[in-house]
Amino acid sequence: MARGVYYVASRPKSPEREAEFNAWYEEVHLPEVCSLPGFVSARRFAPVQDDGPYVALYEIEGDDLEEVIAGLIGAMREGRLTLSDCVLLDPPPEMRLLELVTSHDPEGAGRR
Repeated sequence: MARGVYYVASRPKSPEREAEFNAWYEEVHLPEVCSLPGFVSARRFAPVQDDGPYVALYEIEGDDLEEVIAGLIGAMREGRLTLSDCVLLDPPPEMRLLELVTSHDPEGAGRR
């Protein structure tokens, strides 16, 4: 079974909508996506030193990682995911599918 991450870099539509963006992402979007087949977990990161994008990393597993992402896209098209107009779509979020090739985590070092 293949393992990987789906990387999504996105921004709120405006600074005034940042709290709404974060609430939607954390309370609605992440739980909905992680309920889909192949999605194992998700983590979000906020920019620290600039006004860069927020980054979501979705851990995925499956016989075909592209099929897992196709399931996500299908769920969006079918209206099974709650979308929000607080997400900046111009330019669109950056998305990349990455397959795990190496893992190194000696005794859980660096975990909180």
